[in-house]
This record gives sequence, structure tokens and C-alpha cells, in this order.
Amino acid sequence: MARSSAPARRRAPMPLLRHGGLRPERARRPARGCAACGSERLTEISMTLTDGSRVHFSSCHVCEHRTWRNAQEGAMSLDGVLTRARKPR
Repeated sequence: MARSSAPARRRAPMPLLRHGGLRPERARRPARGCAACGSERLTEISMTLTDGSRVHFSSCHVCEHRTWRNAQEGAMSLDGVLTRARKPR
């Protein structure tokens, strides 16, 4: 069987997501672990809520502990996040 002389196709590198997203750059992610078990296997998402506040969500793959944080208050309750995320009527 003859080989093709065309060069192998390579995928373009993924763009760096600066303000949140589901694929944070590992090197840019702060070195912290789960607040409950210390595992570094976390899913982390940053977002802006409806009221304009920036929050950071993390969920542990090992113990399933979830936290919401913002720069002003630190740890937030889920009720606090839901209140800020509601559309004003």
C-alpha cells in the first residue's frame, strides 16, 4: 500500500480562557486544593452573576465538596449565590 505524501494534520492549540471557562490552564490555576479533603482534582468555574458580582465555583472530584467564593466575602452560601443570580422583577 502506498503512503500519502500529504503532511499529517495537527489540531490547533486550545485558546487560553482568561475569565472562567471549563478548561482552565493548569499552570495558571492557583495551587490550592479542596477545602474538605485537600485533593487537587477540582472542577473550577469563574463567572459573573446577574447582580454583577464575580464568583468562583469549585467542585471536588474525590469527595464532591462544593464551594462558592467571591473576592469581597470569601466563602458564600448557595442561597447567597442564588439570590444574586436571580433576575430582578
